[in-house]
Amino acid sequence: MNYNWHWRVLLEAEPGGTGSYLQYLVVGLGWTLLTALAAWVIALAVGAVVGTLRTTSLAWAVRLGDLYVEIFRNIPLIVQMFLWFFVMPELVPQALGDWIKQMPPPWGSYVPAVLCLGIFTSVRIAEQVRAGINSLPRGQRMAGIAMGLTEAEAYRHVILPQAFRIILPPLTSEFMNVIKNSSVALTIGLLELTGRARAMQEFSFRVFEAFATATVIYLLTNLVVVLLMRALEQKVRVPGLIAAGGPPQAGH
Repeated sequence: MNYNWHWRVLLEAEPGGTGSYLQYLVVGLGWTLLTALAAWVIALAVGAVVGTLRTTSLAWAVRLGDLYVEIFRNIPLIVQMFLWFFVMPELVPQALGDWIKQMPPPWGSYVPAVLCLGIFTSVRIAEQVRAGINSLPRGQRMAGIAMGLTEAEAYRHVILPQAFRIILPPLTSEFMNVIKNSSVALTIGLLELTGRARAMQEFSFRVFEAFATATVIYLLTNLVVVLLMRALEQKVRVPGLIAAGGPPQAGH
């Protein structure tokens, strides 16, 4: 069997006239990364706030954060994707809902996908932020307050910078998860990498070539993410804290 002939399908023109199938998949990778990066910004911002609130002395804030985590953690991602796409426009004011429904493609699918992935991932980041803060000695917070800092200032200048250094490795895994979870967006019509691989196999009837190529692209993308995050971990790690270099070393 001539395998080279089979792989030539990647160089054939796709029916939409935008270029070859390989270019078609690369554009899908662009939408995957665009979706993942936007969702990551939301997840990091919301997760940091919720995770921090769950470690404060404010009982109402802790309960509110716990409720937020339990709600979004226990609903499957694909169900949340459908809720953001089909239900959310019906719950907001009618003018806003109509505007959302009339957004041209791919934005009508992109915006709900970003919001869904961002909120879904923020729950996991909130758990990691809380764990990172709780892993620090309590004396650091009290020392900051004793030096005249407010509790908010102690979190900002003393606690959170250390906590984020500790949780940087699991944050790397979460970013990779966002990239992979973005494939669920194909269920609401966003033609990211997986969606385009599926479209390619429907047009060309080459299932193996389409999804094998998509798999290789995912692997290479996540490898680049891992290498970049490892370099960042080594740069920001603090001797004596559990971070990129593993457990604290003697003499630090």
